[in-house]
Amino acid sequence: MQTRISAIRILPRWIIVLIDLGFILASIVLAYLLRFNFDLNPIASRNIFSEIFFYLAAHLIVIMVLKPYRGIIRYTGPQDAIRVVRAMLISFMLLLGVNEIYNLTYGLRVIPFSVLSIAFFISVFTLVSYRILVKALFSYYSASVKKQVSILIFGAGKLGQLTRQIIESDSYSNMKVLAFVDDDRQKAGNQIGSTPIIGLTDISKFAAYPRMELIIALRDISPMRKNEVVDACSIFKIKVRQVPSFDSWVKGELSVRQIRDVSIEDLLGRETISINNIKIGHELEDKRIFVTGAAGSIGSELVRQISQYNPSLMVLIDQSETGIFDLECEIESNTTKIQYQFVVADITNPQRIEQLFLKYHPDVIFHAAAYKHVPIMEKNPSEAILCNVLGTKYLADLSFKFMVKKFVMISTDKAVNPTNVMGASKRIAEMYVQSLNNFKVANKEYYTKFVTTRFGNVLGSNGSVIPLFKKQIDKGGPITVTHPDITRYFMTISEAVELVLEAASMGEGGEIYLFDMGESVKIVDLAKRMIHLSGLELNKDIEIHFTGLREGEKLYEELLNNKENTISTYHEKIMIAKVVEYAYMSISREIDKLIDLAKEKDEFEVVTQMKKMVPEYLSSFSRYEILDKQGETGKAV
Repeated sequence: MQTRISAIRILPRWIIVLIDLGFILASIVLAYLLRFNFDLNPIASRNIFSEIFFYLAAHLIVIMVLKPYRGIIRYTGPQDAIRVVRAMLISFMLLLGVNEIYNLTYGLRVIPFSVLSIAFFISVFTLVSYRILVKALFSYYSASVKKQVSILIFGAGKLGQLTRQIIESDSYSNMKVLAFVDDDRQKAGNQIGSTPIIGLTDISKFAAYPRMELIIALRDISPMRKNEVVDACSIFKIKVRQVPSFDSWVKGELSVRQIRDVSIEDLLGRETISINNIKIGHELEDKRIFVTGAAGSIGSELVRQISQYNPSLMVLIDQSETGIFDLECEIESNTTKIQYQFVVADITNPQRIEQLFLKYHPDVIFHAAAYKHVPIMEKNPSEAILCNVLGTKYLADLSFKFMVKKFVMISTDKAVNPTNVMGASKRIAEMYVQSLNNFKVANKEYYTKFVTTRFGNVLGSNGSVIPLFKKQIDKGGPITVTHPDITRYFMTISEAVELVLEAASMGEGGEIYLFDMGESVKIVDLAKRMIHLSGLELNKDIEIHFTGLREGEKLYEELLNNKENTISTYHEKIMIAKVVEYAYMSISREIDKLIDLAKEKDEFEVVTQMKKMVPEYLSSFSRYEILDKQGETGKAV
């Protein structure tokens, strides 16, 4: 069947011309018969074949010049009908003109005026009608080839009505709108045209329809309400899709092909946050900005958002050659007056990093470079220390030395009561940055403001659970979840970076900012929703397997140490953690010991030193748990 459709799609134009000429021939023959009341004697007395040839030749010339056959017949619309009528009208006028010239010259007409008039109306009617008929037949044939998708449209407002109109006007669509779904009780029970309006609780009436889909067509629908809609549809195995935001419409117009699946990011996202663009602008406009880890998920989004505030220079640093190349390609496709420098460099190389400071003299540094994968760092603690601690130390020390105005470190919620090497390494980096800020204040010699931001998982970041689940679903499963009770906080990448910029603008130095992460999400529930959004059924199409917690992993993430509390800021989603602060000289000595051990690659000695520096660090599902037990009995540490 698909082959037949393809054949229709590539039908040559000359065949359309022959079909048109066939209908034109039929129209002139029928016109003669009508003019002479189907009496063949007067017709036979004329030079009928010459007259018909003359008639067809005139039409062929006009057809080749005006090309009324250009439109694809199965998509015939008003413009195609206009082209046909125009071509037939010009042919009619051309024949009239030739007739009059011939009459003035020889005293008779080639074709009677009455025959021309009748033929004109017949040809217009037949040429337009057969195009409309072909369109109708093709639509019917397409619908029979493809199984029809039954559609419910959530939202009976203007966008919902536009969505229905777009679906119904697309002749190639196999969708049929059955009803509108709306929260407004006053609308329920009414109709828009012939389409009824129902409430969300009434969708069960349509559950028996095969291939049911619900399209969300509301401009302002909260993630919470979207979750409720998806949950209601999942009960009846109804797939959920949505109309994209207006700024995503191609050339300002909506088409059926732009209606997309609801993603898990749509459901876990939250209300649009409000940030102080003016204050952020004062911090970043015309400034020289460094971004480390610029090719990563957070780093690249920092680059995009910072660029909106027109810094004079952005130096984008990452040790990933491919990542920097991809970022350069993305940025170069945008027209901007900002000067960019794309640098491949390792932050643990002090000579290389100092060379960049000497060359570009940054005003603000956003430090996002880090090793962050918990199980991998649990197996490679020395590398975690060298990157997350030593790299941060080099950058912070150089910022101090070169009088950078502000240093913003990106930390993690895993630094709170850490149970793994990665989280503990980030906590030690936090401690050093904060102590350096206090040391700076005490000496009153330099004015770098050291600020730390701490938040949880971001949706879609490299190596996070959502891209992993997507790959597993694409392969047919199973989806692997470590534990049925494991939960995590999630935040969209754009929201996290917006809050980082807001916190950076308000920071006066020494603060550790926490972000409102909302409610924690059960990972197994996340997996189940992703299965449903993919149009699959749990335990029928795809399974979930529990693999057990990995080294260093804990069931629940925290945002605050049990010795900490918070104070509010002017932004409701940003708080300041009150943490135990450490003197610069003592923490610096301990970090030097830790770095020496890391360079020697003695894993247990490295972790022992980390536990000494971060007393709340208790290993979980890790070979380093033995160190905690030794500490309890006084045999080690």
